[in-house]
Amino acid sequence: MTISQSAVTPDASTSASRKLSLLPLTALVVGSMIGGGVFSLPQNMAKGASPGAVIIGWLITGVGMLALAFVYQSLSTRKPKLDAGPYAYARAGFGDFVGFNSAWGYWLSAWLGNVSYAVLIFGALSYFFPAFGAEGNTWQAIIGASAVLWIIHAIILMGVRQAAIVNVITTIAKLAPIFIFIVAILVAFKLPTFSLDFWGAATPDLGSIAAQAKSTMLVTLWVFIGIEGASVVSGRAARRKDIGRATILGFVTALALYVLVSLLSFGVMTQPELAALPGAASMANVLESAVGPWGSVLVRLGLVVSVAGAFLSWTLFAAEIPYRAANEGLMPDVFARENRNGSPVGSLWITNILVQLFLIVTLYSSSTYQAIFYIASTAILVPYVLSGAYALKLSLSGEGYQANERRNFDLLTGFVAMIYGVWLIYAAGVNYLLMVAILYAPGVLVYWWARSVRGEKAFTVIESILAVGLLTAASVAAYLMWTGVISAL
Repeated sequence: MTISQSAVTPDASTSASRKLSLLPLTALVVGSMIGGGVFSLPQNMAKGASPGAVIIGWLITGVGMLALAFVYQSLSTRKPKLDAGPYAYARAGFGDFVGFNSAWGYWLSAWLGNVSYAVLIFGALSYFFPAFGAEGNTWQAIIGASAVLWIIHAIILMGVRQAAIVNVITTIAKLAPIFIFIVAILVAFKLPTFSLDFWGAATPDLGSIAAQAKSTMLVTLWVFIGIEGASVVSGRAARRKDIGRATILGFVTALALYVLVSLLSFGVMTQPELAALPGAASMANVLESAVGPWGSVLVRLGLVVSVAGAFLSWTLFAAEIPYRAANEGLMPDVFARENRNGSPVGSLWITNILVQLFLIVTLYSSSTYQAIFYIASTAILVPYVLSGAYALKLSLSGEGYQANERRNFDLLTGFVAMIYGVWLIYAAGVNYLLMVAILYAPGVLVYWWARSVRGEKAFTVIESILAVGLLTAASVAAYLMWTGVISAL
């Protein structure tokens, strides 16, 4: 089966006028990482750690994620013909089936995450309009979320570059209230409050320093998802070197904001006070304690803008990955279709129809959606591990290098990124990793179908073993969930 005329290759369809420069690429990285998580950091961090342990947690996380950022920077230059980041690197390094699964897991995580973004927007707006409900899953909220979904859909249909420009605007808008928060908290900051019980010795429930640091890292597990944003749309970049630059700039920006928001809050409220705040939008409570009610209003409005911007970024990513995989024969041809504006229209429609269906699910069974989302969140960690492993493989073999150009440095960052990714999966929990197989299992059939209709062999011997193992793990996980032995909630 051949790809239809509208499903042309990315390189042929993406003209120079549609290419992305450094600013929109950086905005995609920042916009995808900074969503709703930053607004909950004060409470989320303080819930299980003292200020000293939070600093240790950020140091470890900073090293691990910086290594991953360097991995994407290096791979974008070592392998300039590989587009779509995590998917392309997994395929190049470990074969078609592994590459497909990286694309499938990333896609699932992206669009399921978008359901949570849509719900979170209206949950935040319930502060002003109670009819939306604190959980954002009343019928009024779902109608509003659906409207936002299809507005974003229409924006992307106008062209990826146009959508990226809109994302630059929303990124600047979301950063403004965060900067105001940081400045206001700096003015209100009190060193005695910050240093009070610095290591948590007076709060035995926090546990050891190691336990506290681990609890902070479980929070930071999710706030950096999106660091690969520039590499995901690398096929649309005007200059290859901008992909790596955007990744590093985006990471440094997000890290600085995360560290300042979480640590400065300890100088305004004590650890027990922060831990007692409502989990969602705890930044609002911190700023309100420093400047009054207007601070809470500002932060909540910032949360809405921030999540809406992240919604746009992740819709782009969710459409781009399967679009690239389909153009390379690993997903059904329908995902490869473009419109005259160069937008991945087939992938976009399928993705957003699924988001719409799951929005309706949250109306009737929010817990069912949450269980699936928690599992899918772990799925996105697998492509991170594979990216680090591919960088390590290249640096060991010397492929793509001239002499010893940066080879030792890339060897170190690839190794650190891979080990850190494995640790993240471990921190997420073995049960979650097992349950991920349930979401990956349908992909085996999709992959087999996509290859079969093209008359191509679906699996090698090793890939057949991997597929059987994946289906077996999914069956075991489904049984354990059915019997209540393991649960995502």
